[in-house]
Amino acid sequence: MSLNEPKTVQEMKMLRDLTALTSAAPETPQPARDTSPLRLPHESIVNDFAITVATKNGSGSQTSNAILLRALFKMGIPVSGKNIFPSNIQGRPTWYTIRLSKDGYVARRETTEIMIVLNPDTILEDHQNTAPGGVFMYADDIKLPVRRSDLHYYAIPVKEMARQHEPDPKLRTYVANMVYVGAIAQLLGIDLDEIEAALMFHFRGKTKPVQSNMQVVRAAAAWAAEHLIKTDPYRVARMDKTKGQIMIDGNTAAALGAIYGGVGFVAWYPITPATSLADALNEYLPKLRIDPETQAPTYAVIQAEDELAALGMVMGAGWAGARAMTSTSGPGISLMAEFAGLGYFAEIPAVIWDVQRMGPATGLPTRVSQGDIIAAYWLGHGDTKHPVLLPGSVYECFEFGWRAFDLAERLQTPIFVLSDLDLGMNQWMSKPFDYPEEPMDRGKVLTEEQVNAMRGFARYKDVDGDGIGWRTLPGNESPFAAYFTRGSGHNERAMLSERADDWENNMDRLARKFETARKLMPPPVIDMVEGAEIGIVGFGSTDPAIQEARAMLEAKGIRASYLRLRALPMNDDVTMFLASHQRIYVVEMNSDAQLCQLLRLHSPKDAEKVHPANHNDGLPLTAHWITEEILYQETRH
Repeated sequence: MSLNEPKTVQEMKMLRDLTALTSAAPETPQPARDTSPLRLPHESIVNDFAITVATKNGSGSQTSNAILLRALFKMGIPVSGKNIFPSNIQGRPTWYTIRLSKDGYVARRETTEIMIVLNPDTILEDHQNTAPGGVFMYADDIKLPVRRSDLHYYAIPVKEMARQHEPDPKLRTYVANMVYVGAIAQLLGIDLDEIEAALMFHFRGKTKPVQSNMQVVRAAAAWAAEHLIKTDPYRVARMDKTKGQIMIDGNTAAALGAIYGGVGFVAWYPITPATSLADALNEYLPKLRIDPETQAPTYAVIQAEDELAALGMVMGAGWAGARAMTSTSGPGISLMAEFAGLGYFAEIPAVIWDVQRMGPATGLPTRVSQGDIIAAYWLGHGDTKHPVLLPGSVYECFEFGWRAFDLAERLQTPIFVLSDLDLGMNQWMSKPFDYPEEPMDRGKVLTEEQVNAMRGFARYKDVDGDGIGWRTLPGNESPFAAYFTRGSGHNERAMLSERADDWENNMDRLARKFETARKLMPPPVIDMVEGAEIGIVGFGSTDPAIQEARAMLEAKGIRASYLRLRALPMNDDVTMFLASHQRIYVVEMNSDAQLCQLLRLHSPKDAEKVHPANHNDGLPLTAHWITEEILYQETRH
């Protein structure tokens, strides 16, 4: 059996399905070179399609994909990139999809019009996933098991060109990726100068790697110009819709936000997909947080032995007065439960970034989900509950990066920030970040003079009616400043107590503090549509798909209001939104409709009108799926 023959029952089924789409003709060579001017199909499709590159993990395609994405972005075309990669280090299939949308939509689509295949192991699957009328570009050493009559085929000499430009066989795989960059640039009309500028950005101005890569790109483009006859309708053209925008991933945005928010201590343990957040902190902290006089760092970053230890260190640093944080994902959150409960009851500020992935257990480490919302909200035993921030864009990853510290210190409690793999690890367009104009909110911290004047204080007493007590920080030299930080039962003065009334008074005060959090957390973003019977509720990275789905629904005569939740606990705006519509559809990426459950708990009188629209296959939601799901449910109500 050859490498490209089907090996599994699934592959045999794919082959049967593809055979139904094929003309059953044998593979034919590329037609002879046409020396007349380039002839496009009568109706060109411009800046409105998706490009998927199918390679193997560890083959170096990350660079070439990023180059293509940034070149299109610099041409002024709205784009987004989605990386679907395996959880091993090298050798398994990986796909990278670039969506171009002249209308500015950036959610994942379920189809791809241009498929570039360098991995023979996925040839059947890639064939099947190419839209009718699409382009199938492939390395010419890959044997096609079938040829569909509804696709445009382009074979490119990837290995031969890599051999010509790279004498080291170990490096040819990486060079091969630049071959398809040049070929597709020629085929679609991507400006090679923008490719070079993107390489310059990627390699940070190092001319040698830029020149060596551009040599391959230009050679591949020249080969494509000479040997390929364009038969497909797809092309790109310059626009001006990305002017003033930046392109960044959510984990980097979160790290920058934390730095501008005054982070002083970071403890973390490596875990996909949160590791790059800590990596970004390690990259930018030395550039931005160095004492100008002593040149000493004004921060500390520690890789702990595990997630439990990481949060323990963060709790210690937060208790001592540092703005302290950690980053992790679902399995790490599970390990942090005990210290999270301590932080809630002992009332210690901390920030915990959860870049969500698919669970339970190890689950799918490199797939996306929103399955931690209930876990984070109630992490810990007893009656523990935590405020949760829900960023819906890379801009909000930056904003919540600094705002989380203000909330943690104002409320004297751990604050969870729930991002996810799609938002955290993929590249997104954004308006530039705004420097925080508000002064840091350190919360209720007593100075030495204040404590001396009061001749002592009650650490856990509610003196202002908001449930938040006053605290002192280590280093306060007043003899009245000390107190016990307790995770066991205590009274207002932080003295050990097992009295029933002390326990109930303390828990009642913590409940009042949670009501204070309800007013301090960022409110939802609401777009009310007059006369709309239905409302859509979502959060996080589902926002682009929901926005596009609303347009698709309106084209079918269904107008929908939209509430994007940005925080827990929910406020009265949510109650109003639920009451204002006959039916509510809750869009989320988990299997148990977790946000739907929380909305029903928040407003029991509206529970019957709140319906789940949840999907959890590890891939980012699409507008098509949301639209079809709501249309289906509308036929039942």
